[in-house]
Amino acid sequence: MIDLRLLREDPDRVRASQRARGEDVALVDSLLSADERRRSSGVRFDELRAEQKQLGKLIPKATADEKAELLKRAEQLKADVKAADAERDAADAETHELLLRLGNLVHPDVPVGGEEDFVTLETHGTIRDFGAEGFEPKDHLELGQLLGAIDVERGAKVSGSRFYFLTGVGALLELALVNAAMAQATAAGFTPMLTPALVRSQSMAGTGFLGQAAQDVYHLDKDDLYLVGTSEVALAAYHMDEILDADKLPLRYAGFSPCFRREAGSHGKDTRGIFRVHQFDKVEMFSYVDPADTQAEHQRLLAWEKQWLSSLELPFRVIDVASGDLGSSAARKFDCEAWIPTQGKYRELTSTSDCTEFQSRRLSIRVRDGKQVKPLATLNGTLCAVPRTIVAILENHQLADGSVRVPEVLRPYLGGREVLEPVVR
Repeated sequence: MIDLRLLREDPDRVRASQRARGEDVALVDSLLSADERRRSSGVRFDELRAEQKQLGKLIPKATADEKAELLKRAEQLKADVKAADAERDAADAETHELLLRLGNLVHPDVPVGGEEDFVTLETHGTIRDFGAEGFEPKDHLELGQLLGAIDVERGAKVSGSRFYFLTGVGALLELALVNAAMAQATAAGFTPMLTPALVRSQSMAGTGFLGQAAQDVYHLDKDDLYLVGTSEVALAAYHMDEILDADKLPLRYAGFSPCFRREAGSHGKDTRGIFRVHQFDKVEMFSYVDPADTQAEHQRLLAWEKQWLSSLELPFRVIDVASGDLGSSAARKFDCEAWIPTQGKYRELTSTSDCTEFQSRRLSIRVRDGKQVKPLATLNGTLCAVPRTIVAILENHQLADGSVRVPEVLRPYLGGREVLEPVVR
């Protein structure tokens, strides 16, 4: 959530942020009104309680005639205090509820607009000319079936659409990707973490995933637990309700977990293969930093993502995501999109978001710097979303006979194998 003091001091900035996101601007005025009622009702409650306490001291000293009048006043004060307390609680609850609906403040450099209004910041690698090489590229599913690596038919039989099996070399390729990604993260100073896939509502709401993203979340009603769509949730909540020492920052974690997404609203999109699925594994980077270092850390996370994709020898571009396509907790987001040959376009493989103090305020995570205690900043960045990375590797490194060249960075994790050979001809 944002700082209420900032809202009071500069409501136009918050309105502009809501407008840039394409969200309800009137929410700002509703929140200002609720906050005013919260503060005024709190003042009235404190005044009535002070009078009540003062009256309690006078009654024992009063004469008989005075005592009757004072007791009458005490009875009225009791009712007034109760009413003021209820009014304060109601205003506080309304303020909190409205505050949770407000997205993070959009960074001023973010391009304004919808999904297609991103700005391309840089491109890397060379897109292969398969025509010049003399063959038509196969898509990842055809390649995966030739290699005995992907089985979507049995995935659908067992679990339904958008589920799959990684089999044989496909399973080994996932393990190689995860181990290579974790090795890079560990070398960069991240602490490896295996995180829970089920979390409480406080964790999910605290990271901002029960707002606009709620329709994509799986909820277990009987247990009131949520399946995470990313280990960001567990990593953000790891220090919930804690005060960290400033000299321990930055804290960097690399979490590996299964991820679950309903993919609501994606009917008819990416139905072939494993690009858009309901369950997948991912290595996620997460940072806790001083708010003054948040933009520099964002660039560092992006650099680690670029290092990873470059090591996989994939052509990709970096985009500055437009304001209307940001998640509620992100002030700014960069995506790295890899070239997918059979689609003839770039598709998102990794993403990194600067969430400033938004999540830490919701999760009550603070930092102690001398005598000062204040919220800290959190950032996240995908290092390897496994299925999409497999898609990009198979399609970009395929050979004419249906085999696939293994990027050098993965070979040590695949027993030195240089090429994945078809098992089906």
